[in-house]
Amino acid sequence: MRKLTPVDRLLSELDHSLRTVLGRPPVTERPNPAEGLPEYEDMNARERDHVGRLMRINHAGEISAQGLYRGQALTAHRPDIADKMERAAMEENDHLAWTDSRIRELGTHRSFLGPFWYWGSFGIGAVAGAIGDKWSLGFVNETEKQVIRHLDGHLKQIPPQDQKSRAILEQMKEDEAHHATNAIAYGGVDLPWPVRRILMPMMSKVMTKLAYWI
Repeated sequence: MRKLTPVDRLLSELDHSLRTVLGRPPVTERPNPAEGLPEYEDMNARERDHVGRLMRINHAGEISAQGLYRGQALTAHRPDIADKMERAAMEENDHLAWTDSRIRELGTHRSFLGPFWYWGSFGIGAVAGAIGDKWSLGFVNETEKQVIRHLDGHLKQIPPQDQKSRAILEQMKEDEAHHATNAIAYGGVDLPWPVRRILMPMMSKVMTKLAYWI
């Protein structure tokens, strides 16, 4: 098997970023958890608009997750950690497909800042991976914990009758918890307090605000 050159890797990442941001994401193993559930037909225009924007935030988050994991895989020190990062990115493709489908059902659009979400997160992931595997895994753990809190907030805002959106977010929440647990099991460590409690929440807040509107 031919060994990939840096140019090969760059072209591969460009291809993946275009597929993630502009194309239809491939699904790995699982069907959409919202499949077969009834639509909330009585959702009013305000509810539909708000839920659509929330799902757009989650879709943008999944674009970021693709960039983050692939950036970490690129610079991981241990081959097994790189493999785990790539596997996590594949699993996140499910979330990307589910949120994309729900966005279209709700009649709204993806965030127009998709390339920014992908490549910004790719850069952060590459830096985290280069610093060291234990810190890179710690970053995954903290990111996923913050995503879970973020999903909890969305679940409180979605109408109880919207079973489709709720099923997607509940399954995403379960998967993110699994990724966080695995990151610690593979050797992740707690990030410094300022990173966990100041820098990352600030970045998350900026992303959610922009994705809600743009």
